[in-house]
Amino acid sequence: MDVLPAPIDPVPDPWPMSGLTLRTPRLELRVEDDASVRELIAAVHESGIHPSSEMPFRVPWTRADPRHLGRGIAQYVWSNRAKASPDWWTLQFVVRAEGRVVGLQDVVGDRFGVRREVATGSYLVRRAQGRGYGTEMRAAVLAFAFDHLGALVARSEYVEGNPRSAAVSARLGYRDDGTATIDHGDARVTEYRVLLTREAFVRPGWRLGVDGFTADLAGFLAADPPVS
Repeated sequence: MDVLPAPIDPVPDPWPMSGLTLRTPRLELRVEDDASVRELIAAVHESGIHPSSEMPFRVPWTRADPRHLGRGIAQYVWSNRAKASPDWWTLQFVVRAEGRVVGLQDVVGDRFGVRREVATGSYLVRRAQGRGYGTEMRAAVLAFAFDHLGALVARSEYVEGNPRSAAVSARLGYRDDGTATIDHGDARVTEYRVLLTREAFVRPGWRLGVDGFTADLAGFLAADPPVS
């Protein structure tokens, strides 16, 4: 006779990322779900991200056929969900200002339990640019990583010709950490790498609001447990 495993009480949350929300004075950053990804895709189609003459991203994903751009955004999000584990994860925050989706901010941990490092990436739709949102949303995830997850270092990079990302990094206290030559579509360009330590982080003049950081989520991220 087969013996069934003993029931687990309580049942662990199978996807503890889903309730995580960060709040700043002007923005709400909530871990994506399918509904918010659809809102993000609609905002990208409505407003765009950058002029066609520019390419601010390492991977030129915005040059996709407009008919398939939304599908690519959704598949990218879904692929990161599927790969997530304590060894490698991405927190993908859909960002809202005044209730409207304005962009995406992610935080990546690779062997975070050992390395205690994160990397970040983001974009804003064009109608939301030039208002300081890029700095505010990156400051939010840095404060969360340093103060809640237990990160010691944050890394970022930007390609030649992306002064907005460079300016955000400078304002938050990053230092130069080398360069690389990359294949950028049909061109060879320089990628600039920057690094931020917890001690060097130029903290904003506001306190981050955090909801949904649970013990289950901390375990999933191999992070420090929440402080009760």
